[in-house]
Amino acid sequence: MSSETGPVRMSGPQRGPDARTWATALEMYRHRYSFIAVGPRAHEDWLPDVSALMRREVGDPRGWRGRDPEQGDEELEEDPAFPFRVPPKDEAGATAQWRGRLFEIPRSAVVRLLVMLATDAMDVSQQYGFADRRPGMEENAQVILSRFPEGSQFFTNTRHGGDHPDFYERVTGCWPMTQYAWDFGLVAVSPEEVGLIWSFDAS
Repeated sequence: MSSETGPVRMSGPQRGPDARTWATALEMYRHRYSFIAVGPRAHEDWLPDVSALMRREVGDPRGWRGRDPEQGDEELEEDPAFPFRVPPKDEAGATAQWRGRLFEIPRSAVVRLLVMLATDAMDVSQQYGFADRRPGMEENAQVILSRFPEGSQFFTNTRHGGDHPDFYERVTGCWPMTQYAWDFGLVAVSPEEVGLIWSFDAS
């Protein structure tokens, strides 16, 4: 299947989402085992803010909903961050176990990454009816991206495609950040907020 490697088309100027459009955009993950949350950025080094999100210690600064497949699960009583592996607090450990597994990607690659995270097996080529669903999925991904203004940074746990990744091509490797053997996601960092959009393969 061709991934049509041209740029994702946007219809008109992109404005930030509101609570309704944000919630609608997240619906494309309803059939995936995915964790989606946004929290406040309280530190220049945003890694502690990511940890707080993983531990479910902070809520969305705008009061908007996210997605948490473990909500209410007994597993969280023993490990509030499940299924994530929280970054160590010491800098050496954090660098070795977390920073070294994250790779910055350009803003231009984020929409396709967000779409890929909503597909079966995290592989666009295996997504049934993708050609028909693609425009709507890309529109939803644009809504999610628009929450993070120009100048935001984006990171993922694969070196797929080098400096100009195309996430409509099959991704074959990742550095797991959770207790599962395979997981894949996006860390989005703006001056005000930190977001986690993460999909898991629990098999």
